[in-house]
This record gives sequence, C-alpha cells and structure tokens, in this order.
Amino acid sequence: MCRHVGYVGEPCSPAELLFEAPHSLLHQSYAPADMRGGGTVNADGFGLGWYGAAAEPLRHRRHTPLWTDEGLRPLAASLRTPAFLAAVRNGTVGMPVSEAACAPFGDGRWLFSHNGLVRDWPESVVPLAEKLPVADLLRLPAPTDSVLLWAVLSARLRDGAEPVGAVTGLVGEVEAIAPGSRLNLLLTDGELLVGTAWTHALSYVVTETGVVVASEPCDDRPGWTPVPERHAVTVRGRQVEITPIPC
Repeated sequence: MCRHVGYVGEPCSPAELLFEAPHSLLHQSYAPADMRGGGTVNADGFGLGWYGAAAEPLRHRRHTPLWTDEGLRPLAASLRTPAFLAAVRNGTVGMPVSEAACAPFGDGRWLFSHNGLVRDWPESVVPLAEKLPVADLLRLPAPTDSVLLWAVLSARLRDGAEPVGAVTGLVGEVEAIAPGSRLNLLLTDGELLVGTAWTHALSYVVTETGVVVASEPCDDRPGWTPVPERHAVTVRGRQVEITPIPC
C-alpha cells in the first residue's frame, strides 16, 4: 500500500518530511515500517501538493519512484507553505501505473490521498459509481479505486457536504459494500486536515509550527500519537480531534 503525509500550520518547507527526516517519505518509499501485508516498496509513483499565492494548490506528480526525481528535493527545499500533502504509491496489481493515478488528487482548494485498496474492485463499488453523473465517470483520469473514491468525495464537497462527515461517511459506505477495504484517507483545503485510520496505520504529532499526520512517524521526536483503528483525526489550526468513524 501507499504512504502519505499531510501538514498544516505556519509556513515551512516540505523538504524535511519528504527528504531530510530519519524516516522521511523518501525513506518510507523503499523501507516502510508498517505496510501490514500490503506490499514491500512504494515505487509506482509519487506526488506533492502545496499551497502558495495561487487560488488553488500546485501539484508535482510522477509515475516513477520518488528516488528517481532529482528535481523535487531542491523544489521542496525552496518552498515555504502553510500546508501540503504528499504521497508515494504502491499500486494494486492490475491497476495502471500512471501520473494520473498518483496522489495527491485535486479539485479547487482540495487535495486528497488514499492509502489502501477497495476489495473486489471494481464490481463491489458499482453501487457507489452509479451515484456519480455519467460525465464525471467519463472524465475519470485513471481507472483506479483511489480515483473513484476521490471523484465521489469531490462531487459531494462541491455539493456543499461538510468535509469531516463526507470523509467518514465515504469510509463507512465503502466498508458496507466492500468489506475489508483499506481506507486511510487524507483530505485538506490548506487549513483543515482530515485523516482516517481504517485497516492501516496513521499517526499525528503537534510540532513547534503545526500538525503533521502521516502513515508512519517520520522521526523519533516525542509526541507522535497513533490514531486508533476505525477513527478519524481532524486538525484545525493546532487543535486535534479524534472521533470514531460510524459504520
């Protein structure tokens, strides 16, 4: 499965969590510590999304391993951003390896990542896909479970759904039709950060500048706290709230 990390807080460089920390996202891409039977390396692509002066976040994604991109490290080091979301991908067998399949996915101010898989894809989620407008289905950039989840979630956000409820509701809905799915989600608009722990590890830490939510702790600093299984973590400012996911 994939690994991902999100941050909200005071402006900082993503380079520390992506490249410099002892267990950075780069390190997790080839030496993850807690994949839970979901693969061994995350070499099927990567992505970074961050917020700057533009109205919408910027993204840098590739379908190659993170360690092959010589340009991202200096790019990340040059940035000062109040929020970012980054991921490395371990693609499910049979799903395409393409840039369009790599998180973070985006729509307006939102960035999204999915660590996991939907069981019995694609037949299990036909009832979910049927709720999307046909045009949205035809515009899916890649035929993967993560892309479909994002299409459903982003459509609901555009319709005015409350973000935390939309994320946790989607997890419960997918679990009902595809039991045993792995559904660690991250969603941010640059101020709010929502994550779910569902069959995969997720931890958070409050730092001097903000809050980090990640698949695995990126360093050995004190304060990393596991998100309990079947719970959501919501970050607003420096406030962290842990709530059970109804199902």
